[in-house]
Amino acid sequence: MRRIFLTMLALAILASAAHSAPATAANKLTLPANTSTILNHIYSGRTDLAIPEARLLQQENPNDPLGYIFEAEARWWKIWWGSAEFKYGMSMARHREKTAADQPYLELASKAYVVATTNLAQQESAQMHLYAGMADALAARLYGLRGEGRNTAKFGVRARENLQRAFALDPQLADADFGLGLYNYYVDTLSAMARMLRFMMGIPGGSKEQGIRQLHVAIADGQLTPAVARYYLVINLHNFDQRYEDALLLITPLVEQYPDNPIFHLAQGDLYAKLGRKQLALAAYHAAADAKVNDDESRSNLAKLVQASMAAIGGGGPEAPK
Repeated sequence: MRRIFLTMLALAILASAAHSAPATAANKLTLPANTSTILNHIYSGRTDLAIPEARLLQQENPNDPLGYIFEAEARWWKIWWGSAEFKYGMSMARHREKTAADQPYLELASKAYVVATTNLAQQESAQMHLYAGMADALAARLYGLRGEGRNTAKFGVRARENLQRAFALDPQLADADFGLGLYNYYVDTLSAMARMLRFMMGIPGGSKEQGIRQLHVAIADGQLTPAVARYYLVINLHNFDQRYEDALLLITPLVEQYPDNPIFHLAQGDLYAKLGRKQLALAAYHAAADAKVNDDESRSNLAKLVQASMAAIGGGGPEAPK
């Protein structure tokens, strides 16, 4: 529970900018031509393709933080596999012990931050403040998962400062609504003790419904965050609100757009199971098991998650994923 709170707090701090007006005309980021391809590979679970593509972007554009952010995001989903458990009827990343294997991820987040702030020293822009905030958010996300409160707060607070400035320069950045939407959602679901800690730390309050609206803005108008915003909204509606039908409607486009990603099939199966649709749940779990995962550790963890998911609804277990 402490790790979950710290993870939520990391997301909350980094997004707690004073931005309450909904986006009306989302401004566009200036992005490399292959951005869509890299994002597609990240959220298709093809880290074997996304990481080399991100590294090529780093080589071609060493002064653009996005290549480092992309590689870190691709690596994050490998971290997800090593941290996920099936518990309370759903598979999600719940906790992680500190390991040397995390260091490349943290170094990428640090590099993205340095490149963004170097650019800001030359010319201030909302986009570079956004990237600086995203870089520190990447670090805070891992520290929160590992239960490291001091580092979570350190990087989360610094991310918050950059996002506040990004909003001041351009309040219509739809991708920034992803972090802010998570903040508003999470702080409205905290326990009484967590609310007291939030108050003592001076972290602003939030509205769950406002957070949902902002996540929908990121889904509809974001250029970098629609897939991850949709996924986290699904998890939140499932985990905190038990709005299983709403979450199912949201996860289905992810399954259709990224059919090779077993994470989305697992989430869909969990929702079908909660709704009592056993055969559809089993079909989703089988689809997850049949998906190709590109490293042995993730493949092994996928097999465990699928087996636990199917056993929970009396469905036995599939063959090990290929």
